[in-house]
Amino acid sequence: MAEAATTNASSLVGKLETDVEIKASAGQFHHMFAGRPHHVSKASPGNIKGCDLHEGDWGKVGSIVYWNYVHDGEAKVAKERIEAVEPEKNLITFRVIEGDLMKEYKSFLLTIQVTPKHGGPGSIVHWHLEYEKISDEVAHPETLLQFCVEVSKEIDEHLLSEE
Repeated sequence: MAEAATTNASSLVGKLETDVEIKASAGQFHHMFAGRPHHVSKASPGNIKGCDLHEGDWGKVGSIVYWNYVHDGEAKVAKERIEAVEPEKNLITFRVIEGDLMKEYKSFLLTIQVTPKHGGPGSIVHWHLEYEKISDEVAHPETLLQFCVEVSKEIDEHLLSEE
């Protein structure tokens, strides 16, 4: 399901991606991260404790959002800048600029793109993590990718319960 691929530039640079099948529409799921990420904690309370707008506007490039989340059983924080938003592609990219991930990674980019499933209802959520580790001792963020899968499934259930 998850694939780790490192580039030739350095063994410290890598990317992980995975697809999650959901029943909700691509637009609904995208809107959770672009339009109302502060509702993600309602959908996935065990994983996401909160999301606050630090500066700018929800879903706008350059805006800063602050996530409180639980990963590997520990409370963590991430301050992220929205790097890209493409509503027509249901795509949003966040760059982590401060927080727990920056203790182990020089750079960390998360892209979420949702596409309608061909020939039927539902969608595919594509998570793409690009990162540069600070050293070889740092693990590839496979557990974080699994965290993204769990959050996706919980958001899907939440969206379906709202209908």
